[in-house]
Amino acid sequence: MDFKLELEKQGRLGKQAARRLAVMASGEKNAALLAMADALQAKQMVILQANAEDVARAEQRGISAALLDRLRLNASRIADMAEGLRQVASLPDPIGEVLGMWRRPNGLEIGKVRVPLGVIGMIYEARPNVTVDAAGLCLKSGNAVLLRGGSEAISSNLAMLRVLVESGEAAGLPAGAIQMVTTTDREAVQAMLRLNRYLDVIIPRGGAGLIRTVVENSTVPVIETGTGVCHTYVDDGADLAMAEEIAFNAKVSRPSVCNAMETLLVHRCVAKAFLPKMMERYHAAGVELRGCPETQKYHQAVLPVTEADWATEYHDLILSIRVVEDLDTALEHIARYSTKHSEAIVTRSYERARRFQREVDAAAVYVNASTRFSDGFEFGFGAEIGISTQKLHARGPMGLAELTSTKYIVSGDGQIR
Repeated sequence: MDFKLELEKQGRLGKQAARRLAVMASGEKNAALLAMADALQAKQMVILQANAEDVARAEQRGISAALLDRLRLNASRIADMAEGLRQVASLPDPIGEVLGMWRRPNGLEIGKVRVPLGVIGMIYEARPNVTVDAAGLCLKSGNAVLLRGGSEAISSNLAMLRVLVESGEAAGLPAGAIQMVTTTDREAVQAMLRLNRYLDVIIPRGGAGLIRTVVENSTVPVIETGTGVCHTYVDDGADLAMAEEIAFNAKVSRPSVCNAMETLLVHRCVAKAFLPKMMERYHAAGVELRGCPETQKYHQAVLPVTEADWATEYHDLILSIRVVEDLDTALEHIARYSTKHSEAIVTRSYERARRFQREVDAAAVYVNASTRFSDGFEFGFGAEIGISTQKLHARGPMGLAELTSTKYIVSGDGQIR
């Protein structure tokens, strides 16, 4: 297959669709989103059958339990994807929002308004829900999208694409609004990274290797979504019962996702009172514990932690634990090993809470809450297209507003310079 010719064809079609999407009325876009949501649930058996094929291939290849969890769909997860589309439909349309308006001394009226980015390229791994989230958010924000999912989820992604395209176009979407790179050949990714004429931005969503490949090879502008080496620090002023629930949820509720905690930091003054019970609960839940020498005193199952562990996003039921001297030591550890995704402190001290939020450099900084809330749905965005850990052009969970740019509209009555 000539990947370049095929992708250029898709790029041209996407550009044409983007012109139409940019001026579609909110009601038209919302009707398409609701039709797509209904179709996902109406045709869930077709999707689940395709997903079963992906899961069977993945199990034969021996991929990790964490990746299998990301890949596997069920009726509940399809219902969640459909609900995400409905929530996006219910949100205000960002396109055309006036961000400012002013009059110059010469009489010119200048306004700043939101506009779509254009054609968005999405490259992602074994998470078929991204297919639906990306399509919905791009549609509502007036963008066309070219999707390239991981080979592990190819059957699931193609099945959902057919459902989304058929229902969306029947509801009025232009052809090319939602497209997918249908080959699993990695050369197609390299060709996609050079579609400057047609793609306005590329958003990678996956592991560190994928993101690094896109950032280092793309000639299309990239919004970098990052890996999540997330920390929870239990301060000596913490409510330990609260800390236990937060720390357990942050690690165990879904360890395969990027907002799961990978390192638990505990103030020395509360380590003896907190860690034995906490680690026993982790151990019972099947979490492999790796800790500093002092941590190892509190439970026989704790393995020695390595320097590499502190910087590792496990995507699994594995946790690094360190006993620290004080808040300063915790802040130093986070500054050194954080991927600037999500960080949390559990404390009763208002002063330390505010200091933590002020000094920690991350996309989301929590006080007395689990890092698992770093999510577009939980933030009220309906869904997210990824969580950006960079500072340009967006940061944190990326919803509708983050998929727009701006333009100036200038009105005069004959002014010349």
